[in-house]
Amino acid sequence: MEFTSKRLRVNVKGIVQGVGFRPFVYQSALKHALGGYVLNNSEGVVIEVEGDEQNLTLFLNTLQESPPPLARIDTLESHNIIATGEKSFQIHHSEASVVTTTMVSPDVALCARCKAQMNDKTDRRYAYPFINCTDCGPRYSIIKTLPYDRPNTSMNVFTMCKTCAKEYNDPNDRRYHAQPISCPECGPTLYLLDRNGKEIVKNNDAIGLTCKLIEEKKIVAIKGLGGFHLVCDALSDEAVSTLRERKKRPSKPLAVMFKDIEALKKEAFIGSKEEGLILSKEHPIVVVDKNKNSTLSVYVAPNIQRVGVFLPYTPLHTLLLKELDRPIVATSANLSDEPIIIDEKDIFTKLGDVVDAVLTYDREIVNGCDDSVIMQNGDEKVSIRVSRGYAPKSIVLPKKSSKKILAVGANQKNTIALAFDGHIVLSPHIGDLNSLEAFEYFTRTLETFKRFYDFEPDIIVCDRHPEYETTKWARQFTKESDNIELLEVQHHYAHALACMAEYNLDEKVLSFCFDGTGYGEGGALWGGEVLLSDVDDYERVHHLKPFRLLGGAKAVKEPRRVALSLLFECFTLEEILSLESETTKSFTSDEIKSLHTMWQKGLNSPYTTSMGRVFDAVASLAGVAQILGYEGESGLLLESIVEEEIDLNRKFSYTIVDDSIDISAMVKEILHVKDPATISSMFISTVVDIILDIAGRYPLLPVVLSGGVFQNRVLVDKLAKEFKKRKIRYYIQKDTPVNDGSIALGQAYYAVNRQWGENGR
Repeated sequence: MEFTSKRLRVNVKGIVQGVGFRPFVYQSALKHALGGYVLNNSEGVVIEVEGDEQNLTLFLNTLQESPPPLARIDTLESHNIIATGEKSFQIHHSEASVVTTTMVSPDVALCARCKAQMNDKTDRRYAYPFINCTDCGPRYSIIKTLPYDRPNTSMNVFTMCKTCAKEYNDPNDRRYHAQPISCPECGPTLYLLDRNGKEIVKNNDAIGLTCKLIEEKKIVAIKGLGGFHLVCDALSDEAVSTLRERKKRPSKPLAVMFKDIEALKKEAFIGSKEEGLILSKEHPIVVVDKNKNSTLSVYVAPNIQRVGVFLPYTPLHTLLLKELDRPIVATSANLSDEPIIIDEKDIFTKLGDVVDAVLTYDREIVNGCDDSVIMQNGDEKVSIRVSRGYAPKSIVLPKKSSKKILAVGANQKNTIALAFDGHIVLSPHIGDLNSLEAFEYFTRTLETFKRFYDFEPDIIVCDRHPEYETTKWARQFTKESDNIELLEVQHHYAHALACMAEYNLDEKVLSFCFDGTGYGEGGALWGGEVLLSDVDDYERVHHLKPFRLLGGAKAVKEPRRVALSLLFECFTLEEILSLESETTKSFTSDEIKSLHTMWQKGLNSPYTTSMGRVFDAVASLAGVAQILGYEGESGLLLESIVEEEIDLNRKFSYTIVDDSIDISAMVKEILHVKDPATISSMFISTVVDIILDIAGRYPLLPVVLSGGVFQNRVLVDKLAKEFKKRKIRYYIQKDTPVNDGSIALGQAYYAVNRQWGENGR
């Protein structure tokens, strides 16, 4: 029998599982009077749909133009198959396949409809701390493997009640196949434990008592989506200083969570773009300016005017802050150099002397995921940490890679990246790999992503630094494995490639790669590099004139050592001993003499070209910082005192001779400026001028900015305005970290392009 209708098989790939895509397809098919079915498989979503040709066209247009809010369609392919005359449309159970190409959805903040339902006293989920739907809630943090179905998540131990089951199985319900679906009758239990692990109260009574403890200036560990926060009253100097003292975190800024945007605006200045980021479905931490009349504790962000702020992104946080009615410090619960804690047992063993109580629940966090951190630098959004809400982050490539590629990233701010099919997938933030626990977290994350995507690498890419834990691991793994190729990519070239990957650039660019440090050619420590880059190779065309790091790694924590080294480049020992500078005042004469000997003989004083270390040196010379409490502090301190309106015509001197950028004249001139704000402002102007000067020498090339230095909001804002004024095409990462968090992305992009080149790009 022949049918006049037409039947299509449609394959959809992207973020299409756990986001309400199948009920959306179901409702669209019914709307257009089409028969067939839809199901999830490990590649994405498969649809067979049949009916009138015009209605099929309208159906496909709806899929592409109006998908669910959390969905992202990367590819949609359809082809004709034999019609069967099917009139009804159904949602079928998921099927597994060998190859996994669907993208794992990040965790998503509580949506407006669930929040309204949670606040409705007549609703059965009133004040329920685990409310969620297909538009919000946990995803990455609870998933064990694909496809994303309840048995493959940590919700598998909770049996749905009859009412939840009815919602879960109704394609017209917004909780249709919402895998974390639950209610007070069948969901997780909330517990408040004392510092010895003994239960005090549970469920909603736990929220009230937690608020009381916070009001009493206590420190409480609270379980979020991807890990625990250490929480205290953000308005109390006593509470915040106690947290700092117990956690041994003397000055690094702490993030603050507010109950709503109105409360936040009382404490911080929020521009329209910043407000958009804060209110977005991801609810990241956004770095903003504190109001001059802010009542936040002075210990939240000592000596700087910027603070990381965010809104509650889980129903638990929302209920807590509604009752507490004051902002809270919410900083990641971890020991220094270790990953975020995801199990309360580790809170007691590692932070038992820090917390007074623990608010937790019995739904397992399968995959740890820290908070994302974003800032708005003028017109440019800059990502500092890409994690909850944004990651796993997938980038669609213009064509497929012929081999599976694993990039293992850097040692600091580590992430990993997988390239396969037509994507690069960047993991959430893993962190600094300076401890055994952190490296175990790296290997767990790697195994998780291999499991997600049924992935075994053909190629592994790493940094060239022989002391990076990732490099050691990659070299050992490929040595012990047959037929796995090892590629090593220079650190700053990987920075440039990461920016190129975000924009899918395949052209020659002028890359300014400014950061703290990276392993350069011949083992030198680079960090102030200007590269002519394309996807195949790079040429180092300019760099800062090398200077010594007195004491090696110790100089990274002591800006005064970097500044003294630059002074040694400019003056004799006798002249330095007679100098009246903020740097020399921080040393005794004997210390200066000893360090001069070290400098002369090159004892534990490697050369570097790092722009990040120059920021340190300027902070020392200006008297802003001599010893640092955390990485990047000098840049933040300089930024906090910069003049409101920087005159780019007021700058220090420098010279560019051949490929070397010599700042010795700037160092001498700084000594004659007494006002730290003027020094900071003129220094930023000088860096802007160096970049514009060099960019002007390559007028036909677009500019790429990458590396941790470009987290400086004043620098980026001024550069962006000047580039636009001069009609210079430029790129800076927005959706991936501008710092070492994107090194894996750059490594993967290099290997992918190498494959395309071998196959005839």
